[in-house]
Amino acid sequence: MAWAQLAERALDAGRTIEGYAYARTGYHRALDTLRRNGWKGHGPVPWEHEPNRGFLRALHALGRAAAEIGEDSEADRCRTFLADSSPEAAAALDG
Repeated sequence: MAWAQLAERALDAGRTIEGYAYARTGYHRALDTLRRNGWKGHGPVPWEHEPNRGFLRALHALGRAAAEIGEDSEADRCRTFLADSSPEAAAALDG
């Protein structure tokens, strides 16, 4: 979750590239953890399960940063992936 927090803080402070880098790192590290725990790369990642929040927040931050730098296809992919993984996370993080 630390990478997601760093990404969110950087983005909130207007440090978009730094936020993108933190979010990308957090996203990939969390994906590795999910896969080590048996996740196959698709299906739900429940927001209610606290350990999943780092991944979901990093994914949200990655999409946000991508949108800010004009990487529209990456931003769309992140939004879709987040909504497919956890509609509750998408609602909480976009709200």
